[in-house]
Amino acid sequence: MARAYFTPYGVGLGHASRLVTIASRLDRDRVSVRFSSYGEAASYVQMHGFKCNSVPAVELAWSDETGFSTKSSIGNIPSWFTNFSRQVSHETRNLVSFGPDVVVSDSRLSPLVSAKMLGIPSISILNQVKLLLSPRLRKLLVARIFEKMNGEFMGGLWNMSEKVLVPDLPPPYTISEHNIWDCDSIKKKLEFVGFTTSRPNVDKERANYAIKHLSLDASKPLIFIHISGPYKTRNSLISTITEALSNHGTGIQYIISEGKPNGRTEPRRLSHSGWYYEWCPVRDEIFEKSDLIVMRGGHTAISHAIQFGKPIVTIPIQNHGEQLGNSDKVAKLGIGIKLDPLSINPRKIISAVQEVLSNNHYLENVQRVKKVADNFDGIENVLKIIRSYF
Repeated sequence: MARAYFTPYGVGLGHASRLVTIASRLDRDRVSVRFSSYGEAASYVQMHGFKCNSVPAVELAWSDETGFSTKSSIGNIPSWFTNFSRQVSHETRNLVSFGPDVVVSDSRLSPLVSAKMLGIPSISILNQVKLLLSPRLRKLLVARIFEKMNGEFMGGLWNMSEKVLVPDLPPPYTISEHNIWDCDSIKKKLEFVGFTTSRPNVDKERANYAIKHLSLDASKPLIFIHISGPYKTRNSLISTITEALSNHGTGIQYIISEGKPNGRTEPRRLSHSGWYYEWCPVRDEIFEKSDLIVMRGGHTAISHAIQFGKPIVTIPIQNHGEQLGNSDKVAKLGIGIKLDPLSINPRKIISAVQEVLSNNHYLENVQRVKKVADNFDGIENVLKIIRSYF
């Protein structure tokens, strides 16, 4: 029996969700799939019925107030090296025990190291080659030089894999352009395969039932607030958005999904026009019925919104280089508005929401980018490459 070993990054759900989608297709072909991860990603994988080996976490530090914490992350550097070494040890044992034909790593280096040592072919799925610094630091020449050197160094490490697949659209529509372009050490190996989020296939009756169940008025605008990412960064933003829409969003209906794996699936009413899910079991149905998506700046969430043809308001995590870069591209393409996380408040949120809802320019642009995305079946492209190793 063919075997594939999948290793998503453990923070947030974007990396895990796209690998679970791919793994589910392989599972139908009777391919034996095993996962390895940590944190919420591991919970998400297990929630979808796959076995997942737990490994030590290697992640950045986060806080409620500032998002990415530079000071705490620097303090964590010694533990990163320790846990990275432990990850390599764990993965080496896991690979020897499972004996896969191919390792598929989504944004994790340790499985690539183990696969290289054992002579097992590996594939990287990657929408961030380099570590982007915050805009404040990037104003300094020395920081920009460091970022460039970091990109070339990381590019060399990702080159350990036989193939580097970018789950994104080719230029000039690449959402993650700030995170992967301008890295000479790897650019020849990058293969743009298209978005690896599932193509919309929503049952209209099920979608209509979901709206009816929440007593929503189909004649009024519906906003889907899709917030995930590091746990510590969620609560404050959800509270601010709730205040904005509850107190100022006259005539606007909204649904908040925190994206908490294994969370409650029953909605809780927040106001006469608002609902909250810990985990939304009808996410795609709500995407389909929504007029606007409010989100952080994660690549998978943006990809999903584009595939549904929905305009976006992004509120990226403060100092999170990848999300800030993705959000800049959303604004550049004219498919949404980026809000500055440093100065976010209810008034600015409701202003951005009303601007996108009232200006058809954003909807027209996202529909144009959707047509480009429709020409790329990212999941099928990745599956073809993985199957070539069996």
